[in-house]
Amino acid sequence: MQLDINGQLIDTDPQGYLVNLNDWNSDLANYLAEKDNLTLTDEHWEVINLMRDYYQEHSIAPAMRILSKVVKEKLGKDKSDSKYLYGLFPYGPAKQGARYAGLPKPTGCV
Repeated sequence: MQLDINGQLIDTDPQGYLVNLNDWNSDLANYLAEKDNLTLTDEHWEVINLMRDYYQEHSIAPAMRILSKVVKEKLGKDKSDSKYLYGLFPYGPAKQGARYAGLPKPTGCV
């Protein structure tokens, strides 16, 4: 599947994950969120940026359990709660967050 983001053609797999991770930019994240009827807020960007940092360090997208742990360490206990994270990413914080962050689908997510 190809997306046209501001004149740049970006390839994704059928689930919307990037084929080339270097194609990611914030316009792409906002486009994907709009397709899901979401507007990315500062709270979304905190988690997206945290996921990107985690990927840079570990070369793997964090699954939900790891995401909660990392969010707790970096952003505090209140933001690591599943209810909070699902409020931001209703289709699954790890999967949907990874898609917006331009990361591969987290291991173990169906």
